[in-house]
Amino acid sequence: MSDRASTKEPVLAARRVRKAFPGVLALHDVDFSVSAGEVVALVGENGAGKSTLMKVLAGLHRPDSGEVAIDGEVVELASPLHALQRGIALIHQELNLCDNLTVSGAIFLGAELRRGPFLLEREMARISRHWLLRLGLQIDPQAKVSSLRLGQRQMLEIARALRADARVLIMDEPTSSLTQTEVERLFEVVRELRQHGVAIIYITHRLSEVEELADRCVGLRDGKNSGELLRSSIDHNAMVQLMVGRDLSATARQPRNPGDVALSVRGLRTQAFPSATVDLTVRRGEVVGIAGLLGSGRSEVLRAVFGVDARVAGEVVVAGNSLSGAGPRQAAAAGVALLPEDRKSEGLILSMSVRENLSLPTLHRRGRWLDRDYERKVAASAIADLAIACRADDQAAGSLSGGNQQKIVLGKWLAADPVVLLLDEPTRGVDVGARVEIYRRLDELAGRGLAILFVSSELEEVLAMADRVLVFKDGAIAGEVAGDDRSEEKIMMLATGGTTASSGASAQ
Repeated sequence: MSDRASTKEPVLAARRVRKAFPGVLALHDVDFSVSAGEVVALVGENGAGKSTLMKVLAGLHRPDSGEVAIDGEVVELASPLHALQRGIALIHQELNLCDNLTVSGAIFLGAELRRGPFLLEREMARISRHWLLRLGLQIDPQAKVSSLRLGQRQMLEIARALRADARVLIMDEPTSSLTQTEVERLFEVVRELRQHGVAIIYITHRLSEVEELADRCVGLRDGKNSGELLRSSIDHNAMVQLMVGRDLSATARQPRNPGDVALSVRGLRTQAFPSATVDLTVRRGEVVGIAGLLGSGRSEVLRAVFGVDARVAGEVVVAGNSLSGAGPRQAAAAGVALLPEDRKSEGLILSMSVRENLSLPTLHRRGRWLDRDYERKVAASAIADLAIACRADDQAAGSLSGGNQQKIVLGKWLAADPVVLLLDEPTRGVDVGARVEIYRRLDELAGRGLAILFVSSELEEVLAMADRVLVFKDGAIAGEVAGDDRSEEKIMMLATGGTTASSGASAQ
């Protein structure tokens, strides 16, 4: 990769772009460009303006001032379809797929192949299979989108953009739900596309990916350009400086002395893995991580413990009280809280306000009426405690950045004063600054005696935060990694069917 900024005419450029929303100046005279065969990473904290800028470039928003140019020609992109027709494809961070469509139907949505009034379904399936295989996906093009797991849906969005033969590909957090194997294949595809002259804009909070892929890195902070790094200057600390303007050190876990058992799971069998049995415990003041490959049964265990998914067998005991057969309402009443993997569809009601979402698990009533004073009190406390960036507590949750939405999901459950906190990918799509805030908060909660059980695909995160790591494979615990000899290599060995010296350790 070259260490010089491209001297070619940019394929796509934003010049002095401004965009405001009620009460918020999202973009302030921002400049950005990408050339053919170049990978440009865009970094910044949640709320820095990254997604807004990409939506301007992809035709979802029109700038209030400034201009967008394609091949040096100033254009007005009236819609995403118009942008796609000009060769600009945006892969959203929050997936935008129709569950009722087939896979090939989703790939060709808006560009269906027809003969007269009839869809050429076989031809669309054939072409779809080509793009799916290019991404390493063994998926039936006739399968329903609703049957796909989250990581497969993420790859489907990418296949959809590739099928459109885009000249500019905008990837917003493309690896947030992918397995390591899928990530490696995506990287191969990015490199192939670069070789074929495709311009790629890559947005991610995983800074190691920027170091591996980017020719250039552009920073945004508070809606303004904060600087640019060429290839040889791209490293973690330099990117953090662009993003936040100060040094951030990830919080290492503090030494803990766990107390009594807060959560006991005995003989649990999930619907996804009905023949696999899970036994585990988490003590008060303990943080236990769950690692494993995507599809290993990690999330299914959390969902079964909380009662979102019915249990085939087994018993869940919280602070000495059995929850056998209980659903989410009973689990929450017993002191269990779940932060789900997909905050958009399962963690929030996006059309409701920040205040209403924060008070949902602990709604108080005065007779037949909701206690609005209580709502405001809960919201004010959570907004201050978790540094939720919103202009007012009545702002719609769906209008906030991904990191702030994640803080709302965490805040609403903390307001319920839980005994056990279950977290499924707690920092997915969260920037480095918000991530450190979440780490610090979890460490503080564990220090106050909360039992925390969390799933994460990022092994560095698991090792940094967990006192013990349970490694899952095929719906069961393949082993436990604990103590000073913990490592990513040992976790991956267990996750892929190998053994380590500590693989026989008890999950108790």
